[in-house]
Amino acid sequence: MGHERRLRFKTLVMVLAMVLCANTGDLLLKRGMNQIGVVQLSFSGLTHAFRLTISNPTIWLAIAFLLGFLVFYMTVLSWADYSYVMPAGAFGYALVTLLAVLFLGETVTTRRWFGVVLICAGVFLVGQTKPRTTEAAT
Repeated sequence: MGHERRLRFKTLVMVLAMVLCANTGDLLLKRGMNQIGVVQLSFSGLTHAFRLTISNPTIWLAIAFLLGFLVFYMTVLSWADYSYVMPAGAFGYALVTLLAVLFLGETVTTRRWFGVVLICAGVFLVGQTKPRTTEAAT
């Protein structure tokens, strides 16, 4: 029983780190793209946007957080079931919605908040299950 409790704890910590990195990276990416402006779908427009993108420190910081997400994601998948990690990580959708309101000034409708509540209920249910139901690969 102690092993299962440790596995659940370390999995939830890693999923939390994964979600925080992903959400921070996504918010910074949105902010960086707002700094660049609307990207025109033409060769010259894409070239101009590419030059602005690779010189934007906010976008580079976003990329660093998204790489952090990838490292945490790959790590947690090495010991926990995919069917546990992905639903547990879905609470990031709720968190990013709240952060978009707070940091980006976005407006969220009642219907969308209701959907967020449903996601949180699903995450709660998945969180009550074992992180690993299959044998580890050898």
